[in-house]
Amino acid sequence: MIWYPYTLQYESDRPLKIVRAEKEFLYDEDGNSYIDAISSWWVSIHGHNHPKIIQAMKDQLDRLDHVLLAGFTHDPAEDLARELLHVTEGLFHRVLYSDNGSTAVEIMIKLAYQYFQNCGESNRNIFLKWNVSYHGDTIGTMSVGGDSLFNRVFSGLLFPTQEFPSPNCSFCPVGKKPGSCKTECVDEIETFFEKNPKRVAGIVIEPLILGSGGMIFYKEEVLQRLERVSEKYGALLLVDEVFTGFGRTGSFFAYQRAKIKPDLIAIAKGLSGGAAPIAVTLASKKIHSAFERPEPEKAFYHGHTMTGNPVACAAALVSTKLMFVESRLEQVACLEKKLKVGLRKIQEEFPKRIRDLRVMGAVGVLELEVGKESGYTYPGNKILKKKFLEKGVLLRPLGNVVYLTPPYVISDSSLEKIFRAIRETLVEIYSGN
Repeated sequence: MIWYPYTLQYESDRPLKIVRAEKEFLYDEDGNSYIDAISSWWVSIHGHNHPKIIQAMKDQLDRLDHVLLAGFTHDPAEDLARELLHVTEGLFHRVLYSDNGSTAVEIMIKLAYQYFQNCGESNRNIFLKWNVSYHGDTIGTMSVGGDSLFNRVFSGLLFPTQEFPSPNCSFCPVGKKPGSCKTECVDEIETFFEKNPKRVAGIVIEPLILGSGGMIFYKEEVLQRLERVSEKYGALLLVDEVFTGFGRTGSFFAYQRAKIKPDLIAIAKGLSGGAAPIAVTLASKKIHSAFERPEPEKAFYHGHTMTGNPVACAAALVSTKLMFVESRLEQVACLEKKLKVGLRKIQEEFPKRIRDLRVMGAVGVLELEVGKESGYTYPGNKILKKKFLEKGVLLRPLGNVVYLTPPYVISDSSLEKIFRAIRETLVEIYSGN
């Protein structure tokens, strides 16, 4: 009946039916509870069914369910836009609403391309990307993502881009250590700019953490150098904060932690705290100014039916304010310390089975040593998910990468249960080996 996402269609496993949720817990139809250790694909940062978000949505439904945002406006969309421009400290000038992370990044790409068309630089049509990056499943976002199982079959539909090795501070592509690194991973990109000084429209990047590519971390200096290179050659910096935004890396946005100033950013996921589908693309004044023209062909013709939905905007406004009212960044800082301690204990118990441990903000990662079988198609992935679920914990490893992205409000007891489930699972898998 339902075509479930990222699921092999020959599989007969019955999906788990969830009937309600609260805080970090999901409850199935039989009354069993599960700790949502990945915030249901990284969205439920305040925990499930936060009463203030739910109440705001109910109140909004009593007034206005929806109205198109072309030629009309409403308070929730205006209030949210004002709040987002405030939390980004005046760096951006306009807010474009959409429905999900893919569309938010798609808008960035289209804006960057048309920006140069409007400015009379039509030769700037190349986008630079990293080889293990992921930005979504629409045609444009797949084009600026790395080659992967997700998009390989669609390669014939994608527009050409220029790909470079992704930065990786655990397993450096150019053989450096963090202490000796001088961001040599950017050298190839700068060389490409030198050879093509007026061809690049933009660099599309996930800041500090490459999420679906394997929760790969890299240092802030990489972003800072990319900013310098893009400025030098007049290209735009497009930052995908769909995963990293709203505190996930320890700062409100990852670009703020790196102290860079992108031209465009895309945000979604934590924007509504998981309560409603909504996404946003923020554009700088420089970008917007290129569209303030009288010619019809200079306008940006892009929109979605549910763009700026009042109920979703109401949820997102409360979610954004909760970051301050309930001190989420302080909670993330505490969570980071707890993740480091708990995962370190597991690593110490399995020194030969855990290839790498890394923690940043509210993201904790254990990368398992599985030899040549590593990667998203690692066959042990399904076994890991099943065993975790049997222990009352929802974890969906990215191949051999077991990661935690729990709600920021998760209790210590739930966190300990997650650690215990990981440890017990590894014991079961590796016992006798």
